[in-house]
Amino acid sequence: MDNNRPLILISNDDGIAAPGIHRLVECVADLGRVFVVAPDGPRSGQSSALTVDKPLRITRHEDYRGAEMYSTNGTPVDCVKLALHTVLPERPALMLSGINHGSNAGNSVIYSGTMGAAFEAAMAGIPAIGFSLLHHSIKADFTRCLPYVKQISAKILEHGLPIGVALNVNFPAKVEIEGLKVVRAAESYWTEEYADYIDPQGRPFYLLTGRQINRDPNDDTTDLYWLERNYTTLVPCKSDQTDTSLISSLSSLLS
Repeated sequence: MDNNRPLILISNDDGIAAPGIHRLVECVADLGRVFVVAPDGPRSGQSSALTVDKPLRITRHEDYRGAEMYSTNGTPVDCVKLALHTVLPERPALMLSGINHGSNAGNSVIYSGTMGAAFEAAMAGIPAIGFSLLHHSIKADFTRCLPYVKQISAKILEHGLPIGVALNVNFPAKVEIEGLKVVRAAESYWTEEYADYIDPQGRPFYLLTGRQINRDPNDDTTDLYWLERNYTTLVPCKSDQTDTSLISSLSSLLS
């Protein structure tokens, strides 16, 4: 392994066995030395959760396309923290998360374990990108999005990002991609419905369902607008969620 090549850390929230993370490794393998530290199973919807109440363990797997592969029993954020603490031989030049099986556009970025891992790296001052394909199937075809993954990764590896900023990149699925749009996240919400069931013992249980609602579907400055029109979207996101515009007025109100 050429130790002069930049180090790239990869994680996800779908788990070490997910096809998306393997396609990501293949796509960027020639950009640097790749280390994968990912959950040992699916951790979707974990956001920036971390583990504080049980021991964390790291398992080494067989290398894949030249990448060193590790899994942990923790969350995506745990994976990044453990990678920086004990796995990596040096600080990474780039952190990539994904490729996620499913959308992280609009307000889904708040719930996303994919983006939780990217934000963790960004807060540590590491340029970070989360990639997601709008197709949940384990058999999802990533072919059309890979040229964009390679191009975006190479550009950020070369030029970097401000500390605390992570890129949220989403790809339309099952279509020819028309191009790339750098936009803002759509103002959206989930209907947060639950399906009701009864287990064999007669006890009720519930499974989250629902759908994402775009508050302004005609706003062409947003990711959901352009994804519906078969474009890749890139949203620069800040880990600092402070609304600075309200500081003055709230200070006056509460003084």
